[in-house]
Amino acid sequence: MLREIPIFGICGNSGSGKTTLIEMLVPRLRERGFSVAVAKFHASHIRIDTPGKDSDRLFETGADVTLHGREQGFTRTHATADEESVRRLAEFARRYDLVLLEGRKPIDCEKVWLLAEGETSAPEEAGEIIAKVARNADRTETVWKILDEWLAAQWLRTPVYGCVLIGGASTRMGRPKHLIETDGRTWVERACAAMRELTERVAVVGAGELPEGLTEVVRLPDVTDATGPVSGILSAMRWAPGASWLVSACDLPNVSTEALRWLLSTRAPGVWATIPKLAGRENVEPLLAHYDFRARTLIDRMLTTGHAGPSRLAREEKVITPAPPVEIASAWENVNTPEDLSRAAPKKGV
Repeated sequence: MLREIPIFGICGNSGSGKTTLIEMLVPRLRERGFSVAVAKFHASHIRIDTPGKDSDRLFETGADVTLHGREQGFTRTHATADEESVRRLAEFARRYDLVLLEGRKPIDCEKVWLLAEGETSAPEEAGEIIAKVARNADRTETVWKILDEWLAAQWLRTPVYGCVLIGGASTRMGRPKHLIETDGRTWVERACAAMRELTERVAVVGAGELPEGLTEVVRLPDVTDATGPVSGILSAMRWAPGASWLVSACDLPNVSTEALRWLLSTRAPGVWATIPKLAGRENVEPLLAHYDFRARTLIDRMLTTGHAGPSRLAREEKVITPAPPVEIASAWENVNTPEDLSRAAPKKGV
């Protein structure tokens, strides 16, 4: 569960310097623009509230308690089984670029082991150790180099799925756009074919008839607590919450593997979505874009305000809006009316 998300262990026995090292690493990560959380599992004698306070009294009743003020907040929960703790850690990690895990128990993630004085190896039960760091080493620089390379590679381990959005009234076109044919293939078939070359699975989201050749694709309905394209994007994200998504609308007859490959090339630590903005245009293009699974956090937050729309994501600091190269820019040309269709010149092939 934890191997495809950036959770990195800083481990060692008591007194080995774990907290000191993390204190040195976090500011450097923050300077790089990364959101960072620290999780400490299997700590003993935890007391983070004041006996007698209202929040402590409520916790003592058996309830989990969350407190939020202007400057900070925390959630205090009762002890859970290891399996539940791992599940919570995975959910926690989906809201941050990186989670540093401090401890020594064998949580299933890659980790470095800080050797204590006189220690030469990590215990067998520590799990997968990718590096052992001696006490007399320059630990900050050593682990920083390891972490920097590891995070770049780990970010790309997230599986990539493809989402093709269909449906809508198509009143201006007068017929379902996803069933319009070019070179003997419907537009939805063209989009799915381009997606298949670069993704592990393809889902078609929305209501409407599909050609017989797409019987093997996953069909998902739009969610009911959102409207417009967001309802389809959220449906895909909820169906596979650990996947990264290439999203394409059904009215893009020139969608291509080259365009999708370019979108994937923008994946990097700290980037939660790539929503292109074509040169010379004011608006972004959220319906041929890439959404990391963390973007769901941003969309869910927008839903609570009643202003959820994929274009609004472009305002978020974790979202980038680069211009696609000119040679693939036609992939973002959408067709909404018969007049648009008569002017469109879809490319042959995928």
